[in-house]
Amino acid sequence: MKHTLKYSFSFLLLLSLFFAQAQDTIPKKASAERIIIEGKILESPKQGKTKLSTASKTDTIPAKTDRYGVRVGIDLYKLTRALYDKNYKGIEFVGDYRLTEKYFLAAELGNENKTTDDTRLNTAAKGSYLKVGFDYNGYENWLNMENIVSVGLRYGASTFSQELNNYKIYNPNPYWGEMPVYPSGEKFSGLTASWIEVVAGVKAKVFNNVFVGFSLRLNRLISNHTPANFDNLYIPGFNRTYNGDFGVGLNYTITYFVPIYKKKVNKK
Repeated sequence: MKHTLKYSFSFLLLLSLFFAQAQDTIPKKASAERIIIEGKILESPKQGKTKLSTASKTDTIPAKTDRYGVRVGIDLYKLTRALYDKNYKGIEFVGDYRLTEKYFLAAELGNENKTTDDTRLNTAAKGSYLKVGFDYNGYENWLNMENIVSVGLRYGASTFSQELNNYKIYNPNPYWGEMPVYPSGEKFSGLTASWIEVVAGVKAKVFNNVFVGFSLRLNRLISNHTPANFDNLYIPGFNRTYNGDFGVGLNYTITYFVPIYKKKVNKK
């Protein structure tokens, strides 16, 4: 009797464990109020009807904003050129203002003193110049980037003076040697010139509000007021002229950006 009760109790215990395990493996009745499947909510009311509704999603990408303001700086190329070229002294201030998302108003103001030491003469040009125009930024910045890869146009005007230091008379038959050098000291003042520049350049932000950049320039003279019996071999702001009406130039700048306001970028 004792062994019979023992086996009966063990059998009932195993049977109860079997039913408990079977109940856990049977899927629950789909009587829940909501079941979320792949971002959609499946509602199962008690009446047996099924209704699908899309879960609302919130866009978490922040809106891009552009800063608008004034950028001012200096041309390091002209400033440091005097260290290795004893015949040159100059300085140029640069600046631009962001007008739209892609367009910038730009200007350069400078002063140059350049001595041209040729085989036949030695002259010195000294004067100031102003360039105004615009730049178009063709670079598509990422979020919080403000780099510029631009092309632009400038109108330049210069007022300057020339001084003929000395010269040599050309001798086509130098049998008795070269002609001597004649000192002059003659000055020509009140000279003017104007030109058009095509500009291509880059500006990159290296620190907060600090930019470095360089640009290449192709110039074409529009007007050139020359004195009698003389020519302007160098025009401040334009460069040398004895290669024709075309000239080239470059600058290497460091600028500081002064923000004024911000504007959101509307993207489709």
